[in-house]
Amino acid sequence: MSGAPSAARVVAVGETMAMMRSGTIGSLAHLPSVDISLGGAESNLAIGLRRLDVPVAWVSRVGDDPLGTRVMREIRAEGVEVHCAVDPERPTGLMLKSRPSGTTTRVDYYRAGSAASALTPDDIPDGLIEQADILHLSGITPLLSETAHATNVAAVHRAVAAGVQVSLDVNYRSRLGSRELLAERLGEILEHVDIVFGGPEELSIIAPASGGAGVGTAAAADESDHQALLRALEADGRQVVVKLGADGGATLADGEIQEAPGHRVDVVDTVGAGDAFVAGYLSAQLDGLDVAARLARANACGALACTTPGDWEGAPRRRDLDALLAGGAGDPVIR
Repeated sequence: MSGAPSAARVVAVGETMAMMRSGTIGSLAHLPSVDISLGGAESNLAIGLRRLDVPVAWVSRVGDDPLGTRVMREIRAEGVEVHCAVDPERPTGLMLKSRPSGTTTRVDYYRAGSAASALTPDDIPDGLIEQADILHLSGITPLLSETAHATNVAAVHRAVAAGVQVSLDVNYRSRLGSRELLAERLGEILEHVDIVFGGPEELSIIAPASGGAGVGTAAAADESDHQALLRALEADGRQVVVKLGADGGATLADGEIQEAPGHRVDVVDTVGAGDAFVAGYLSAQLDGLDVAARLARANACGALACTTPGDWEGAPRRRDLDALLAGGAGDPVIR
């Protein structure tokens, strides 16, 4: 597969689903209507980067249906370069998002047999990864299917051959597969990953066991000790970044751990905040900022994403970041 020359500095590969979400609190068993949007970790990341002025490309598959058309249209409207095959035989994946109560969010997925589950290495255009600075993947794609897993592996090999950095957000989805399966599949690429992102529970899935017994075993670092997790995943030239939610984040790079607190904001919806965090971190790296500044921007992006409903709608622009960061680091919690 080939295409026109790309200006993308980051290439993200993975499924985006159409989303039906409730606009009010209550069960979908009773609510009379829903809104249509979209959501997917990789496209959330891509939109977040583009809003921070980073040229970015997104690679995926959608069905030959109105929801697939809407997914591509919305992502293109955000300025993201779209490379998306249209599958005439499989549907666009669908997610239902509701708020059964004022303090809970429920997400139901209908993605088995989706167009994106048929991703293959040929879906990534020739030269697209090779001209980028960073290839970004998640732990969602390898659990979609064998071919989607093969696509992740092939993409990493292409990046390594071209000297392109590989970024991985573990992003574990238990409904797609077991921790052991994810550990096995990510274990095939982990040695080539330059930047690893995840919450403590996610990093514990891929952290090597003590004594070098492998990843994802019971002897891996305790997820309650995020510094131990960072050390367990340490490798030459690798950055390991733990997302700590309300408590901010921490990075291990060049043998040193740096931590940064979160911000105090009024939380509306936390879904997508982790993707915004990663977008902030990668954009700061591409801007040439040091680790402390990368974490500061990541925390600000994650906090701002929590202030509006939707998986990506709250991803901030630079002016939003400037306004938040002008007030300092803020309190180390998000209320």
